[in-house]
Amino acid sequence: MTTYTPPQRAATLADAPAISALMRASVLELFPRFYDERQTLSAAEHIASLDLRLIEDGTYFVHEADGEIVACGGWSRRNRTHAGAGDAADDDRPLDPATEPARVRAMFVRADWTRRGLGRAILESCRLAAKAEGFGSLTLTATLPGVPLYLAFGFTEVERVTVTTPDGVDVPGAVMARDIDEPDSIEA
Repeated sequence: MTTYTPPQRAATLADAPAISALMRASVLELFPRFYDERQTLSAAEHIASLDLRLIEDGTYFVHEADGEIVACGGWSRRNRTHAGAGDAADDDRPLDPATEPARVRAMFVRADWTRRGLGRAILESCRLAAKAEGFGSLTLTATLPGVPLYLAFGFTEVERVTVTTPDGVDVPGAVMARDIDEPDSIEA
């Protein structure tokens, strides 16, 4: 049986409301398997927060099925590592591809579209685009629901971290990394 993979495209600013809704819905549906109610609600408010700079930079992708965005994610050539912990003074600093990894950012899939290869497809688009700009590696800060996908895509866990959201809630996660040219792990 062949699984339908909806087309992927670069996100536009007009997509922002639909992306934001998808991010929040994804967190509310998927996070309770890994986090308590307080962590889930805080993540829905602070981690599921769209960084419009990703869309403006042309580094954010969506998959659309029947006119609805069902998956989103991207990468950044800027220093910001993730949403959720508030802003830092050097978030907008351009990264040096020769010495720093590109950042994978804001990966979300609608609950009824998980395990269909959409996250992997977005990660591959991120990998290829970052490689084309001279980056040699990728890094990300994963929430626990995303760790299996990233491991299957060849990322390794560097360290366990806790993101403290602006409302003071601690959300455990993991910093993960991979070389751009490293082959993927087995299919997830």
